[in-house]
Amino acid sequence: MATQALRPPPRRHVKLDEHLPLDHHLNQVYRIGAGLMGLILVIFGVLGLIDKIGFFDTGGDRVAGLNTNGALSVLSICVGLILLVGMVVGGNIASTLNMVLGVLFIASGFVNLALLDTSYNFLAFHIQNVLFSFVVGVMLMFFGMYGRVSGSLPHDNPYWRARHPEQAEREQRERARGRLGRVGVG
Repeated sequence: MATQALRPPPRRHVKLDEHLPLDHHLNQVYRIGAGLMGLILVIFGVLGLIDKIGFFDTGGDRVAGLNTNGALSVLSICVGLILLVGMVVGGNIASTLNMVLGVLFIASGFVNLALLDTSYNFLAFHIQNVLFSFVVGVMLMFFGMYGRVSGSLPHDNPYWRARHPEQAEREQRERARGRLGRVGVG
């Protein structure tokens, strides 16, 4: 009996696919982030295709201040459309999609930074493309992690409640008792 008191309680792990209420304000943040970044990427890709740049051309073709070629334009459109689909779906899917694509954009920035002056730079990246990839990656991660990852989430946050079910239930019972006490007094 005494040994049980010394053991810390088992840690609960929260899955990224926990249910988020559809009307929760975090859903709007995830959707706006996915939609904004998706729209920017689709516009960049369409502008690159309109210029009729070669598919793997590594020349200095510029669109909106960034170097591009046909492959990068098509890739940008595809990723942008995926983000726009995430915006339509919303909820945890949009959040998780933002986080995953954010990490991939940052990884892409590092990979393409290493390939800048090599013959393997088939997406025609220059330093401004690398910086753009980092910025988009950080923004997507911010939008995806907003309200999900923090040490000080408010107690009404669904992710806090999922990580602390006993305490959330206790607080809910206390709120219900407080409301019942106020109703009975009047």
